[in-house]
Amino acid sequence: MAGEEAPLGALNLTEYAPAGARTVDCYRRIRKIGEGTYGEVFEAVDIITGERAALKKIKLDDGKEGFPRQILREIKLLKKLDHENIIRLKEIVVSPGSAHGTGGSDNNQMYRGDIYMVFEYMDHDLKKVLHHSIASQVKVYMGQLLEGLHYCHVNNVLHRDIKGANLLISGGKLLKLADFGLARPFTREGTLTNHVITLWYRPPELLLGATNYAEAVDIWSVGCIFAEFLLKKPLFPGRTEQDQLSKIFELCGSPNEENWPGVSKLPLYKTMVIHPATPTKRRLRDMLQNFDYHAVDLIERMLILNPTKRISAQDALNAPYFIN
Repeated sequence: MAGEEAPLGALNLTEYAPAGARTVDCYRRIRKIGEGTYGEVFEAVDIITGERAALKKIKLDDGKEGFPRQILREIKLLKKLDHENIIRLKEIVVSPGSAHGTGGSDNNQMYRGDIYMVFEYMDHDLKKVLHHSIASQVKVYMGQLLEGLHYCHVNNVLHRDIKGANLLISGGKLLKLADFGLARPFTREGTLTNHVITLWYRPPELLLGATNYAEAVDIWSVGCIFAEFLLKKPLFPGRTEQDQLSKIFELCGSPNEENWPGVSKLPLYKTMVIHPATPTKRRLRDMLQNFDYHAVDLIERMLILNPTKRISAQDALNAPYFIN
């Protein structure tokens, strides 16, 4: 179904963890491989099939609130998305004795106890190879990242947290987008929170308080990752939101109504944009001049201040960088 729009559908928890569902005892844990806001992650093996998997334990608040809303959204989106460059949610399993609900008005009854999201297993994340990859590997990884992201955007989904730790690698060749906890369906008329995307990969429109945004926020993050591949270090390692904007403007130039119509109307423009006597000029290409011309050209088109001028994932895939 790659490239086709999937139906949104409604999330029905009983579809994922019904009474009598498989329990976590169907898996043998090998080691803990991570920990996040909503629980620990373990490498495990299915004792029946022998397949490796990643178990993400979901933290619940004494069973009173059911699933955290962010986890519900992640499950819904991962059930909707089906692409080779997007992590696959295999199933939901529960701790022994927790899948004892009998229906009725209290649908959370069956979820008292530990619940685990079971993902396909990936060897490591991109963060571990981001500063050590050769040019041919970079092209493969960037192509796969854009393929997965294009599929998300075609299906009206924003990832909103693209960074090395959320891009998983298997066999040294296959890249998949993971961690859809901040992902959201979107419409061009809707408003969304701007408190998303890890600071170093956050685009200037969100830093300036925009709440009406679309695919371009993800493209900015991809451009930051691409540049980091070349430089072997983060492009914009800001310490605060103000520092982040300063680093962006230092390389991408000062924003104004000429290069970014409407920027002065963004909520935080007057407080976050410092106007020097001499506005800074764009010098991103100069800083990257020693790298492949076509790679730098694509990064330039991803890291445009005005989000309406940024290249789309689809057009990026057709750029000379991937053709030559």
